[in-house]
Amino acid sequence: QVQLVESGGGLVQAGDSLRLACAASGLTFSGHGLAWLRQVPGKARAFVAAISRRLGITVYTDYADSVKGRFTISRDSAKSTFYLSMNSLKPEDTAVYYCAARGAPGTFRTVSDYNFWGQGAQVTVSS
Repeated sequence: QVQLVESGGGLVQAGDSLRLACAASGLTFSGHGLAWLRQVPGKARAFVAAISRRLGITVYTDYADSVKGRFTISRDSAKSTFYLSMNSLKPEDTAVYYCAARGAPGTFRTVSDYNFWGQGAQVTVSS
């Protein structure tokens, strides 16, 4: 059974940094693409960042334009955990952040391609 458990959300000020973690069980990083998405009330869940399956030494990542250069997705296979490091946070980054994984081929930015989800972590950035 696949389980994703998030941690690290909270309340920060604009310009601060925060790191979210997603502990994974029941899946392998070599067999699953991993991602972070976020959702604000009244809007659809939106892509934030993704990292490809672990295949040799080649790693592919993708970021939403709004976070490129500020957010970094990474993974630690030994700990079965992947992360979203967020720097220079802005009030518009306020959302519930979800970690997600997909076992089948798909595209990084298609929300419906992800079939395993964490419980969500609230990130609030005050101005």
